[in-house]
Amino acid sequence: MTRTSVLGILTLGVLLGSGCATVDVTKTAKGFFSATRADDVEILMTLPPRAYVELATVSTTNWKPAETAKMHNAMRAKTAPLGAHAVVIMESGIIRTQNANWMWSTGVALRYKSDEEDEATPQD
Repeated sequence: MTRTSVLGILTLGVLLGSGCATVDVTKTAKGFFSATRADDVEILMTLPPRAYVELATVSTTNWKPAETAKMHNAMRAKTAPLGAHAVVIMESGIIRTQNANWMWSTGVALRYKSDEEDEATPQD
C-alpha cells in the first residue's frame, strides 16, 4: 500500500470515528412568536403542568456524555429564535462504539401560553 493510501484510510477512520455533534430543530407550530433569550430557555425532562404550545421537535446526535451542558446550551440557542420558553427532552440514550460513547436525544420546544399571547402571529 502506498503512503497516500494509508494516510487516506487513517483520515477517513478519524472522521468516521470522531463524529460531529448536531442539534436539529424542525418547526411544527403555525405562525411566529417573538424570540426569547437563550439564557431563559429551560431544559426539562417532564412536560410542565402549565399550558403551552409546541413549537418544534428537537433532536441531538453524536455528543459525548461529558458535553451534556454544552449540548443543552446549543438546544437553547437553536430554539430561542422560535420563541421557546423550554425544551423538554423526551428520550435520550448512549450509542457505544469501540472508541467512545456517543449520546443522542429527542424532544420538543415549548412556549408557555399567557393571557395576552395565546396565538401565534399569523403568517403573511
